Amino acid sequence: MAAKILANLIIMGSGIMARAVVQAYRQALANAAKSGVAQETVQNAVRRGSKTMTEQEARQILGVTEESTWEEIAKKYDNLFENNAKNGSFYLQSKVHRAKECLEPLYQPKDQGTAG
Repeated sequence: MAAKILANLIIMGSGIMARAVVQAYRQALANAAKSGVAQETVQNAVRRGSKTMTEQEARQILGVTEESTWEEIAKKYDNLFENNAKNGSFYLQSKVHRAKECLEPLYQPKDQGTAG
């Protein structure tokens, strides 16, 4: 008899707990929607997922300024790329490469186009 009562209490208690968790989750979603947290989280995820690198970020990675010549940028790129190839990380090496790719169009002559 005691085992049956104990089993009923456990089942009833777990049902109450499950309903409370679901209700709390719904309330949290409603609060997030009201305060705009959900939209902000989605926007941050979209920004983080973006593959494009800004010119400023590229210059920071390579350690160059806006006044730097293409030769200086190429020198910095070669140095950083080689150092990371020898004993660095592939991630940093790819960041260095992307930074050079980002800055390359800014230093190409304006009249250079595709040959056709």
